[in-house]
Amino acid sequence: MPISDRDDALRAVLAVVAPGTALRDGLERILRGNTGALIVLGNDRVVESLSTGGFPIDIEFAATGLRELAKMDGAVVLSTDGTRIVRAAAHLMPDPAIPTEESGTRHRTAQRVAQQTGFPVISVSQSMKIISLYVGSRRHVLENSASLLSRANQAVSTLERYKSRLDEVSNTLSALEIEDLVTVRDATSVSQRLEMVRRIADEISGYVVELGTDGRLLALQLEELLAGVDSDRELIAQDYLPNGRRTRTIEQALEDLGGLSATELLDPLNVARALGFPSTPETLDATVSPRGYRLLSRVPRLPPLVLSRIVDHFGGLQKVLAATVDELLNVEGVGDSRARSIREALSRLADASIIERYS
Repeated sequence: MPISDRDDALRAVLAVVAPGTALRDGLERILRGNTGALIVLGNDRVVESLSTGGFPIDIEFAATGLRELAKMDGAVVLSTDGTRIVRAAAHLMPDPAIPTEESGTRHRTAQRVAQQTGFPVISVSQSMKIISLYVGSRRHVLENSASLLSRANQAVSTLERYKSRLDEVSNTLSALEIEDLVTVRDATSVSQRLEMVRRIADEISGYVVELGTDGRLLALQLEELLAGVDSDRELIAQDYLPNGRRTRTIEQALEDLGGLSATELLDPLNVARALGFPSTPETLDATVSPRGYRLLSRVPRLPPLVLSRIVDHFGGLQKVLAATVDELLNVEGVGDSRARSIREALSRLADASIIERYS
């Protein structure tokens, strides 16, 4: 099951038990040794109150040591960062009233302890040969790297297709902006695609965390495919958030967009509503004019502060495109050299967009 961006707690624990870590090595040794284990990743007064028997040891963590201690009955308690073994052979007695859907004794205990203490708990099943991670009430089964890589590569292929389509609609929007022919539908189409790409990328980033050292190449692919996507999401909102609703922040618009379900995201009217437009059928065909943030962001070496000053000074992209070098000089922070480079860059962008649109 993909890990969403709302699962930061789970991702943090997955990073601790990912391939390449000492803890994952210890867990793999337990599996190969055909034994089970119950491991608590954290120790405080609550954990101590649930523990009976066993013995405190407080030694530095070692994969081989964990393997040997797992041979004994009872749980192993580690420090929160997993660098020390605090207690071994402990019998855990969580509150039996805590609900659990697990059937096995070890798994039921693990889920209840995770909920009662707030610490992650790992259960290694001797019979099923699986490693289960409990964070709160949630259970996540650790998969081997081969299975994860296979699913991750499929997700990357999907991301590449969506990114290609995003580039197409983004270039079309740029041409329409230059010609001042943009409708709400055009802007929402790009915003919609940006959100889709972000969600697929978030799923892949979950695989990267879970793969640990085995996910290095995947991380590089993701970084290359995602270049500029996050900034474009914000720039679209800056360009098109209606003037009458400026009390509504860019962050709120992006939060509403991110809150749409997968089905809701397919409807451009829902995307338009998230950006602050009225939720009426005729909204999508209404013409809009961008402020110019997105196109100006493509001008090389133009600082964000100066970009904002240019937008504020001229009030819209069409006026910026029509501005002369002398008019650009009236903007604070724009000298003669920068004014000429902005003018030339905008002319090149306009020519390239129009040529690509009609070629």
